[in-house]
Amino acid sequence: MEEIILKLEELLKKGREYFQNHDDQEISYKPSKKKWSKKETLGHLIDSGINNLQRFTEIQFESKPYQIRKYDQDKLVKVNDYQNSDVKEMLELWLQINKRIINVIKLQTNKTRKYKVLIGENAVADLNFLIEDYVDHTEHHLDQITGKK
Repeated sequence: MEEIILKLEELLKKGREYFQNHDDQEISYKPSKKKWSKKETLGHLIDSGINNLQRFTEIQFESKPYQIRKYDQDKLVKVNDYQNSDVKEMLELWLQINKRIINVIKLQTNKTRKYKVLIGENAVADLNFLIEDYVDHTEHHLDQITGKK
């Protein structure tokens, strides 16, 4: 888990530096009505952080296998109006949520990382997979934001 924690910490640093060093006009630019701006993508990462923090903590005490509840990412981005939100506030929220996630990850043991999770109708994974997938998801979107993919 130490490796995944270090990776997430590096991603947070990368995201903080990017949003602190780019102007609102650039990060608010929408390539089309159906595509997210970089600011909205950050909003999506906030929503992802909120949902995954809840998952990572609930799995500790809910019955197993833990059932993942899906969420509508497009509606959340729209309802939260990230496009018109203060990017400094958004960035701080994203960083704080992820600091909490890192703390939760650090508390996991070999036993808890193996807790079973239902991620689809017949798909079973474990908490370890969820954590790694969350970090990979964060990396994917940060690469989109920074132009690496």
